[in-house]
Amino acid sequence: MRQTILTGLLLGGSLALSACTGGVGGDVNKALSGLDEEGGIREVMLSVAEPGEAVAYFQNRLGKDPGNAEHARDLARSLVRAGRSTEAVLAWRKVLAHEDAGPEDQVELADALIRTSEWREAKTTLDGVPPSHRTFQRYRLEAMVADSTRDWTRADSFYETAVDLTTRPAGVLNNWGYSKLTRGDAPGAERLFTEAITHDAGLFTAKNNLVLARATRRVYALPAVPVSQEERAQLLHTAALAAIKQGDADIGRNLLEDAIDTHPRHFEPAVRALEALNL
Repeated sequence: MRQTILTGLLLGGSLALSACTGGVGGDVNKALSGLDEEGGIREVMLSVAEPGEAVAYFQNRLGKDPGNAEHARDLARSLVRAGRSTEAVLAWRKVLAHEDAGPEDQVELADALIRTSEWREAKTTLDGVPPSHRTFQRYRLEAMVADSTRDWTRADSFYETAVDLTTRPAGVLNNWGYSKLTRGDAPGAERLFTEAITHDAGLFTAKNNLVLARATRRVYALPAVPVSQEERAQLLHTAALAAIKQGDADIGRNLLEDAIDTHPRHFEPAVRALEALNL
């Protein structure tokens, strides 16, 4: 169950942090020019710089000033962004050893623990966060932990609180919808996926999850949501696979053919699925 929930949430993107695919060059170098050491460069490294470069940068800063808690936090954040979650757990533990560590540092540690699938320890860490610390991140993680133990009542309460604490709720609405879908509440999931899309029309994972939720009712027609031509082809492919899995092979075949015809380029996964179906 925990693995299923985590997989879905990762598809939702609520645990992923944005990163630039290139190194610190080009536009990043332009951004660095003229920035002060303590402010601008730090922000660039935490946001658009190549993750590995950012880790090295903050390791260097922390090495020069090992007692600086903010440098330790920046290193821990960079390790998370670089996908080095095990190292990030250790880094956040070191942050919490500082005398000025606070509740948000505990929340960040819980996030890193979830990324390494240490759900029980993540729950213990969150349980130690003061009730007065009401942040979106805290309740988003609380909801995920509750999902992992199938405590649906607490999960719904935490998701609702998280939604109320952010102006950009699309990602957490998608996660909540996936939670509903895994427990068999397809209508509830559909409502949440649709709401997520109204907040972020570009959130493809919510569109894909909406197609999956509708497919549980054997409704394979695509929902009326904004999509590009390529997205439409991918959603038709999703619907086709769902139909085939449920024994509706002829419908799946037609959907695969539509997906291949719709895609602006060669759609290899759909072609392979159709060839396998026709064997």
